[in-house]
Amino acid sequence: MTRHLITLAAASLMTISAAAAPKAINVSNFADMAPYVHPNNGSKSVAKPYFMPDGQSYLQLSADSKRIVRHDIRNGAEAETVMDVTNTREAKIPAIESFQLSPDGSKLLLATGIEPIYRRSSRASHYIYEIRTRILTPLSESHPVQRCPVFSPDGRMVAFVAPDNNIYLKKLDYGTEVAVTTDGAVDRIINGVPDWVYEEEFSATCSMAWSPDCLTLCYLKYNETEVPAYSFPLYEGSCDPMKQYALYPGQFTYKYPVAGQPNSVVTLHSYDIDNRKTKDITLPGSDIEYIPRISYAHDPAGRLMVTTLDRSQTRMELLAVNPRSGVSKSLITEKSEAWLNDDTYENITYLPSGFILLSGRSGFTHAYLYSYEGQLMRTITSGDFDIKDFYGTDTKGNCYFQSTVSGPINRVVMRVDPKGITKRLTPDSGNASAWFSPTMDYYAVTYSNSTTPPACTLYTAPADKKIRVLEDNAGLAEKYASAPKPEFTTVTTSEGITMDAYIIKPSNFDQSRRYPLIITQYSGPGSQEVLNRWRIDWTQYAAMHGYVVLCVDARGTGGKGRAWETIVYKNLGHYEAIDLCGAARWAATLPYVDPARIGLTGWSYGGYQTLMTISSPASPFACAVAVAPVTDWRYYDTVYSERFMLTPQENPDGYRESSPINKVKDMNIPLLIMHGTADDNVHLMNTMQYVSVLQSHGRFCDMFLYPNMNHSILGCDSRLNVYSKMLDYFDKNL
Repeated sequence: MTRHLITLAAASLMTISAAAAPKAINVSNFADMAPYVHPNNGSKSVAKPYFMPDGQSYLQLSADSKRIVRHDIRNGAEAETVMDVTNTREAKIPAIESFQLSPDGSKLLLATGIEPIYRRSSRASHYIYEIRTRILTPLSESHPVQRCPVFSPDGRMVAFVAPDNNIYLKKLDYGTEVAVTTDGAVDRIINGVPDWVYEEEFSATCSMAWSPDCLTLCYLKYNETEVPAYSFPLYEGSCDPMKQYALYPGQFTYKYPVAGQPNSVVTLHSYDIDNRKTKDITLPGSDIEYIPRISYAHDPAGRLMVTTLDRSQTRMELLAVNPRSGVSKSLITEKSEAWLNDDTYENITYLPSGFILLSGRSGFTHAYLYSYEGQLMRTITSGDFDIKDFYGTDTKGNCYFQSTVSGPINRVVMRVDPKGITKRLTPDSGNASAWFSPTMDYYAVTYSNSTTPPACTLYTAPADKKIRVLEDNAGLAEKYASAPKPEFTTVTTSEGITMDAYIIKPSNFDQSRRYPLIITQYSGPGSQEVLNRWRIDWTQYAAMHGYVVLCVDARGTGGKGRAWETIVYKNLGHYEAIDLCGAARWAATLPYVDPARIGLTGWSYGGYQTLMTISSPASPFACAVAVAPVTDWRYYDTVYSERFMLTPQENPDGYRESSPINKVKDMNIPLLIMHGTADDNVHLMNTMQYVSVLQSHGRFCDMFLYPNMNHSILGCDSRLNVYSKMLDYFDKNL
C-alpha cells in the first residue's frame, strides 16, 4: 500500500471524530437492512394480463399454479375455470408455470420445468391443452424440452426449437411432427432463436414469424461457428450447491463475441408448410451485419418486415420481403451520425394502414407514421421532449404514448388524436406507464412518485373513465414512513454542466453537522437514475445510518435529447468522469457535507464509471466501491461496445482512453471491487485484469467474489450481502 493511500485513509478517520460519524453496520447481523434491498424492497406490480381474443376478459394463473381462470376485465371476478390440472384427460402435470393461449382461443400451451438459459431465454417441457375436450398432450414426444414455441395464427400448428438447435413443426390436428431444419448444431448453427449477443443487446427471444395465412414460417439462422468461445469455472458453492463440482471445478462455455471479433452470420429463410421446402432469402445491401427483428405486417400483401443494421449501428433499413419469391423492397432508411436508439429498430408498430417509427432525427425521439409504400404520412409527435414508449392506436386513430413532456425526471402517458390535439392522461409530476387491451378499449396506468408507492388503475378508452384500482400497494408507504425521502435538485458544475440529481439526507438531519457523502450513479448511455418515482433501496438505509446520498445523471444519459446523450460517442467514460468529479466538488461546498469524506459507487456500467472517475487527476473522492465493472471495452460484447465506440480497429485511441486499466497509475484511494464468478455478461476477467495491472503499478484494492453468481448477484441473500459489504467498506474508509 502506498504512503499516499495510507495518509488518505488516516486523514479520513481523523475527520470522523470531528464530524458526524455514520452508525457502524454490523455485517454479521444485517437483518435490519433486509427490507431495503432485493427481494424485500419491491412493490407489487400488475403486468398486462393474457387477454382473450375479444379483449373483454383475460386469463390468469391461480395462486396455487393449478388452474387457469378467466376473469372479467371490468370487475376482476372469476368467470370460469378454463383449465384445471386435476381435471385433464390423457396426460397429467402437477402444476403450471406459464401458459399461452392460441390465437383462436381454443387451446392452451402450458410450460412446466422452466430452466433459465440467459437473461431472457429459457427452456421447458410444453403441453397442449384443448379447452373443449380437456385433452392434455405433450407438445413433442421426440423432444421433451423445447424453446420458443409459437402458435400459428389459426392455432392448428406450433413451431418450436429443440435442444439440437433445429426448428420442428407440430401439426396439432394430426399429431404429426416434422423437422423444418436439420443443420442445427450446438456452438455452430442456431435456428429460430437468437444467440447470446442478440438476446442480451437486442432483447430478442424468438426469431420465427408465421405468415397471416399460415402457409409460411420465416426464421433467422445464426451461424456462430467463427464466434470465439468464452469459458468460466463453476464451483460447488453453497447457494444451490452443485455437488458434481465438490472436488474439481466444472466449466461453462458459450459463444461470446467481444468488440472487433466476428459476430454470428445471420441469414433469413422461409419454409413452405405445404411442400416442406425452404427458401434462402438474400437481402439487398452489402453492409448488413445485424437483423434485429422480423415480423409480418398487417397489410393485405402479407409481406414480412425485416429490420437490418450495419455493424456501426448508425444505419437501419426496413425491408418488405415477399417470403415466397424472396423479392425485397426497401421502405425506409434511417441514418445517424452517432448510434441509432434501439427503439428505432426494436419497437416498430405495425398497423393495418401503415407503421409507426420512433426516430431521434429531430434531436428528440418522436413518432412518425409511414405507409407500406414507405411514404411519410404524418408526424405524430414533436417538441423538445422524448417519446419513451409507444402503446398503439385505437380504431378512431388516437395514438397513445409515454413521454418526458413535463421534464426528464417525469413520465407522462398521453394521447394525440388524428387532428394532432394532445391530452395528458396522467399527472405532469411523477412516473406513469400503461398497458392496453388488444382492442384498445381499456388501459391500465401505473403511477408513482418519490413519496407515493405505485398504484395501478384501470380506465376505459378513449373516455378515460376510471373503472377500478387493480393494485394500490396499501401499507407500503406506512412500512417505509421512517425512510428518508429523496429531494430533487440540479447540480451545476464549475464547467457549467447542469445535471439532474437527487439528495437523500440522514435521518434526524442536522444542518450544522458535516456528514460523509456517497455518490451513486449508473451513467450508461441513454440511462436514467434520477427519476421522480417510488424507489426504496440501500440508499435510504445508508441515509438512516448517517450518510448523505447524492445521485446524478451525467452527460450521456437519457431524457434530455440526442445532443446531451451522444456527446460520449466514441469516447465513453470521459465526460461522465468530468461531470461526476464536478458533482463531488459541488457537493463539497454544501455546509452539511464533509469534503474529505466523499465516496463513489456504481454497478455494471456504473462500476466502470466509478473506476474511470476515481482515476481522474485530482479526483475528489476518498474511497470507492465498484460492482461487476467493465474495465476495458475490448472485453465486452460487439453490439454494445461498438454501438458507442465502433470497433477497436476503427477507434484505437478511443478504446485506449476509455479503459480504466490504462489509468490505474492515477487511482490512489481505497477501492473495493465485487464480482460474480459466473457473470456471463461482464466477465470476471475484467476485474482480474484490472487487479493484475494494479499490482504491476504498485497499487492495491480490496476484492470480494461471489461464487457461481451472475451479473445480478441474486439468490441466498447475496444482494443483501453486496450492499452490506459496500456500506461496511464506506464505514471503514469514510
